[in-house]
Amino acid sequence: MVNWAQVRDGWFDVDRVPELLERVQRQDDAEAWKELGWRLVLEHDLVSPAGFAALPRLAPRSAEARGLAGRILERAAGRHGCDDLLAACDGTIAEFREVLDRHLRSRPADYLVSFRALLAVEEEYHWANALEGFTATSMAWTVLTVARVSRSSSVISGATRRCGRG
Repeated sequence: MVNWAQVRDGWFDVDRVPELLERVQRQDDAEAWKELGWRLVLEHDLVSPAGFAALPRLAPRSAEARGLAGRILERAAGRHGCDDLLAACDGTIAEFREVLDRHLRSRPADYLVSFRALLAVEEEYHWANALEGFTATSMAWTVLTVARVSRSSSVISGATRRCGRG
């Protein structure tokens, strides 16, 4: 059990995160999710101690919970000073892996967010963060570009072989 009186969030408060977690568990409250995100994930690459402490109450609940838990885990490779809190979440992270795997098989609308979370769960932090900012459209564009380049290279290599240069 987490002693919230000793776990600070990104604004150095100890009492606000438990209140927000209660709010989002009772009802889907967009403002509470937004504030919770600000308090648990600092800037772009830092996570507060409360972020790891909140993981057991976040992981499988909803799209918002999966997204926030994923953002927390994406930053687990950083210097956060919370290795003990992260280690205490091993069971939660294993459960989250299973939830994400089942969820991704359903081809959800939040596929990219969930895939990035799964990468973080698998400790592929670099790749999870490298995909930040991608959208389904930009991902499709990237795949098409790679396919075009692959075709072009095969056409170029075929042409050089025919000319005796390959």
